[in-house]
Formats: sequence, structure tokens, C-alpha cells
Amino acid sequence: MKNDTIETKLIKRIVRKRGNVFMRSDFDDLGGYDQVGRALRILVKKGQLLKIGQGLYTRAEASPFDGTPSPVKGLRVLASEALDRLGIETCPSRFEQTYNSGKTTQVPSGRVIGVKKRIRRKIGFNGTFVSFERA
Repeated sequence: MKNDTIETKLIKRIVRKRGNVFMRSDFDDLGGYDQVGRALRILVKKGQLLKIGQGLYTRAEASPFDGTPSPVKGLRVLASEALDRLGIETCPSRFEQTYNSGKTTQVPSGRVIGVKKRIRRKIGFNGTFVSFERA
């Protein structure tokens, strides 16, 4: 189709992609930097995408409780996938290690992710962010 807008091209590409985390650079070939950013903001406003970090987006669907957009997967899964896409290796945090070894029955919340490298990026949504622990 000749009259495809950048927004429709973005939607088609998002539907075809397997993962749940999208980087702004995934859509560089569709248009200019400002055009792609504008189209991503429109999709976030419509509730089809959710911004989880600087240049990081995820699929969104309406929450069954109040209808606000919420991510399809959990925050821990999205953060791990985002870090993988950024080339940062993750490992279990010390909370997960102690729980898995049987030293404690306290179930880890999943909001702490062990990383091998230094990271300063915030990953989260609606004021809930993942914290990182150097392993």
C-alpha cells in the first residue's frame, strides 16, 4: 500500500515481532528520528504501547480492573528482556539465590535484578521501577 503512515507501519512491525520489548532503534528505517518518536508517542497515548524506559517500549493491553494500559508481561520479565536487548548480562540476585538454595522461605519480589555491568537506566512504568544489584 502506498498510503501507509508511519503509525500503521509501526503497528504492523510490532504485530510481527516476537519479543515484548521494542527499542526506538528497531524503527529507524521507517522514517526520521522525530517522525518515529511522534508515532511512538501517539501509540502510547492510544494505549497500544507502554513506555518502560528511555527508548524502550512494550506491548500494552487494557487492564481488566480499571481499563488503563498495562504491560502484557510482568515487570521482571520485561526488564530482563530489555537488558538482554541492550547487551547487559543478567543473573539471579542474592535474594533469588538464597530462596533457591533453601536458606529462606521469603519469596523474592522480582524487583531486584542482578547484573554483571554497571547500569544507570531506569526501567519501569507507573512509578514502579526495577532496581539493579551488582553480581
